[in-house]
Amino acid sequence: MKRPWRVGFQGERGAFHEIAAGKLVPRRRELIPLPNFRALFHALSTRKIDYAVVAIENTLVGSIHENYDLLLKYHLPILKETKVRIVHSLIAPPRVPFKSIRKVYSQSVALGQCMKFFDKNKRIEPTPFYDTAGSVKMILEKKLSDAAAIASEAAAALYGGRILKRDIGDHKQNYTRFFLLSHPSMAKSSPPGTKTSIAFVTRNISGALFRCVSVFALRDINLTKIESRPLQGRPWEYLFYLDFIGNPASPSVRNALNNMAEITEFLRILGCYSIVS
Repeated sequence: MKRPWRVGFQGERGAFHEIAAGKLVPRRRELIPLPNFRALFHALSTRKIDYAVVAIENTLVGSIHENYDLLLKYHLPILKETKVRIVHSLIAPPRVPFKSIRKVYSQSVALGQCMKFFDKNKRIEPTPFYDTAGSVKMILEKKLSDAAAIASEAAAALYGGRILKRDIGDHKQNYTRFFLLSHPSMAKSSPPGTKTSIAFVTRNISGALFRCVSVFALRDINLTKIESRPLQGRPWEYLFYLDFIGNPASPSVRNALNNMAEITEFLRILGCYSIVS
C-alpha cells in the first residue's frame, strides 16, 4: 500500500486551511500543520511534504500578498483551486456560559470580520492570537473560565469546545480562495488545467499595461483578476498578477503569452490548474 500524501497547511488542526485541504486532496492524505506560510513553502520546496494548501485571497480583505510573493520566490506550481465559505463560530470550554466571557481569542483578520458582535458585547475584549483553530486549542488546554475563541465548527469538534454562537461574522459572503501547490516534478503528471495565473513586469513606457492586457482581449480570453504589487528595488514601479480562463497549451493562449513575452521585461506562469467546487 502506498503511503498517504503529506499535505501541509498553515495553522493548527481544525483551521479553515484544513477544510480546504479536504476538498483539494480528498483521499489518502496525512495532514501536517505548520506554524506560518514561510515554513509551509520551505517544507514543500525541500520535499518534507508532497502538497501545500495556501490561502491566496479573501472576498473581504483581498489578496494575501505574502503568499503571492512566496509563489514567485519558490517556483512551486499551482495544481488546483477551491473556495471555502468562512463561517466564524464563538467557541468556549465546556460549562463556560456566554455571560462569563470577557476575552475572545482568534487570528486578527477573523476578529476584524466579527466587529458587529464585539460592538453588541462591549464587555468582551477581542484578543489577537496566531491562529483561529489554535485559539480554540489554547483555551481548552488552559481551561480558561472567562474566555472563548472564534474559529470553525470543525475546531470545536476536534478540541472538545462548545459552540456558544454560530456564524457571527459581519458578512455572510465571506469566502477564501485556496491553492494547492506541489513540487515541479509532481506537476508534470497532473491533469490539464482550465485556469492560469501569471506574473509580469511591464516596460516603463506609456500604454505598456494596455498592450499587455490587449493580447488577451484580441483573442477573447477572459481575464478574472489583475492586481499590482510594488516591485522591490525599483520605487514606484510595479509587478502585476493576472488570472485568466484558459490553458497555455491551447493555440490562442500560447500565442497571447508569446506576444506578451515580447512586450514585457518579465513573465512567469505560476500555474495552470483545475477548479474544485
